[in-house]
Amino acid sequence: MAQLSPRRGLLPALLCAGLLALSPALLPAATPQPATDHQVKAVFVYNFTHFVEWPAESFAAPDAPFVIGVLGGEDVATQLEEAVRGERVDRHPLQVRRYGSAAEVSECHILFIDHDSAQQLAGVLARLGRGTLTVSDVEDASRRGVMIQFATRNSRIRLLINVESARMAGLTISSNLLRPAEIVRTAAAN
Repeated sequence: MAQLSPRRGLLPALLCAGLLALSPALLPAATPQPATDHQVKAVFVYNFTHFVEWPAESFAAPDAPFVIGVLGGEDVATQLEEAVRGERVDRHPLQVRRYGSAAEVSECHILFIDHDSAQQLAGVLARLGRGTLTVSDVEDASRRGVMIQFATRNSRIRLLINVESARMAGLTISSNLLRPAEIVRTAAAN
């Protein structure tokens, strides 16, 4: 695999690869249009499956589904369903589950928490066990314990990564994902 420039190459490469994997129905051939915010987030979430290492005990069986949960974020969930259709991570078929509330969240390998569910963030983080990568676009989510936060700066999505939270959950994030990201720590409780 070719080496990517640490700051310039990885995120655009992730985005391009993911957008190319989206179905033609999502990106009409006749009139090329820029990807929507929901498509970009879905592509990133899908690609995180390749840049994070889960412990073997995260899966009940060698071919158990790799579950991506979405709390709120119906548009992101729809885009993710299109992106993962027929895809696998190792021997694990990818599956998307939609959750309407923190109480509905069950075991999953990645959980995207939409900004519309910001008020449920603390409750859902308290419910999760080890082995779940948390991703959100809620403001300041990474400082509140979410592992990967989408932050929009200068009209571009940036990744804020809380390595400490990931490590506590038993997850290892690839240095290829960490290099272009901003590393943050959980804020001290007052």
